[in-house]
Amino acid sequence: MNAQPTIPAIILAAGLVIGGFLVGSGFARGRAADRYVTVKGVAEREVQADLALWPLRVAAADNDLALAQATVSRSLAKIKGFLQRNGVDTTDAEIQEVNVTDNFAQSYRSDRAPTRYIVRQALMVRSTKPATVLAASQRVGELVSAGVVLSSEEYRGGGPTFLFTKLNDVKPAMIAAATANAREAAEQFAKDSRTSLGGIRQASQGVFLILPRDQAGGISEESQVNKVVRVVSTVEYFLR
Repeated sequence: MNAQPTIPAIILAAGLVIGGFLVGSGFARGRAADRYVTVKGVAEREVQADLALWPLRVAAADNDLALAQATVSRSLAKIKGFLQRNGVDTTDAEIQEVNVTDNFAQSYRSDRAPTRYIVRQALMVRSTKPATVLAASQRVGELVSAGVVLSSEEYRGGGPTFLFTKLNDVKPAMIAAATANAREAAEQFAKDSRTSLGGIRQASQGVFLILPRDQAGGISEESQVNKVVRVVSTVEYFLR
């Protein structure tokens, strides 16, 4: 005569069945969680600088310090007139502190300098009209013709600097465009792999870069009015 299953045995069997189901379900979820694709979305936008900074540096040399300073003052006045004639507002222009070099006091010189004093000073132009400043900077030779001695720094990349300060205004739309671009790439991958696209597993926003519109050797972003803003977003999508 066969014994009937006891209640504890029935409970144990049921536990094993449920446990096996949960373990199998856990493996299925684990495999599903491992199925994802990582894509990058790129968004670019052409922008124009909205702020120009232009330090115009002048220098004068003389054995008489007062005469050297007077020459610098006349040069700065000529610069202001030049800027105004070319449509550059000098209201916010700032005359920076004077720098004086006494060549006779330089202990490292083995020879006697022909001129004792060199006086340097700069006029810092700040303008919200970069295009106007750029046009004026291309006619800076008129200052030389007028007898203004520009410091040598002016010829070593010392021209205007053009800045784009409204990055926060374009960020939301560009992030949305980069994310849409990433999803398009993920959908194509899912189609090619005969799967379907799930939700976002993880996402990270890249760094916003401001680049020169015309990229070539020796051309810096700060020297161009026209720029390109770029962002790359990395998104991971689940695959079903």
